[in-house]
Amino acid sequence: MIHIDEVARYRKQLAYRRFVHAYIMRMNATQLLLDVCALWILSEIGIMIVKRSKAGQATSKDRLSIHVIWICFMLGPILASKVTRVQPTEMPAAIRPYAYWGGLALIVIGVAIRWIAIATLKRYFTVDVAIAKDHKVIDHGLYGVVRHPSYAGTLLSFIGLGFAFLNWLSLAACVVFAVIGLSYRISVEERALTEALGDAYRSYAARTKRLIPGIY
Repeated sequence: MIHIDEVARYRKQLAYRRFVHAYIMRMNATQLLLDVCALWILSEIGIMIVKRSKAGQATSKDRLSIHVIWICFMLGPILASKVTRVQPTEMPAAIRPYAYWGGLALIVIGVAIRWIAIATLKRYFTVDVAIAKDHKVIDHGLYGVVRHPSYAGTLLSFIGLGFAFLNWLSLAACVVFAVIGLSYRISVEERALTEALGDAYRSYAARTKRLIPGIY
């Protein structure tokens, strides 16, 4: 015998499945890209809220780098979206599906790498450059591979975004602005860490690359 609450639960499940099916049927490439980017942005907003340095627990050494990277991170995608229709630099039709889906995958992978890096640093990670009172070198996990894995993940996401725009000019805009912002941020951060940690950080820097294992 079927109870009334079971019938109601079945109807809710059926309604949800219909909603999901309708969404998938209406979803296009642009909408999917917007959805992925929205989740990416929300994750960054969450990090901004939770992981900002607190007065009394750390000394700020930011030199406005947080503003520089956010300006660059906004300008790159805005410019990239404006030039997607420039026909001479559109990606060939033969590679467009691979560029699009590969780009989405790179965005997700980049975000995952960034979150893993943040989790590895724990309380030493802050969105603004700051040195904790008991700051120390973290050289395990992803930090044993490169010095700035969270930034490497971010750069990977911007490369993915550029590919997903399906235009070489858009890809260049995303990458160039991301590199400009990250380069300044890394220079500020490494200067602060070297001043605070001295030889311990110099030794760590000597055996690791900044963003790309074995290259840079």
